[in-house]
Amino acid sequence: MDQKTFDIGLEIRKSVLGAEFVEQSLATADDFNRPMQELTTEYCWGAVWGRDTLDRRTRSMLNLAMISALNRPHELRMHIKGALRNDVTKEEIREVFLQVAIYCGIPAGVDSFRIARDVFSENSGA
Repeated sequence: MDQKTFDIGLEIRKSVLGAEFVEQSLATADDFNRPMQELTTEYCWGAVWGRDTLDRRTRSMLNLAMISALNRPHELRMHIKGALRNDVTKEEIREVFLQVAIYCGIPAGVDSFRIARDVFSENSGA
């Protein structure tokens, strides 16, 4: 593991997903899943999210579209929260999911809208 890339990834991961969530994920890692946590932090968040060609808002919107298309509801919920932290608006999230519905299918769009509404409701304190 490259410690510098890991540290960059850890900072970005905490910034996007929330420090409490990331710290909990790392603290509860065991011998089985710790390598996955390290790989995700170093390569996903450090080596890729750490690049400066695309800003975090753009990366968040891309992630929303891809994760929605892949039907990964747990990850989608987490990345909707991250997108909001990266200043992606609800209107922009709506447009991403409309695009998903057209190119990936209405069921993917419907599920994404449902998950987003739940996240928005949780974030508003409702």
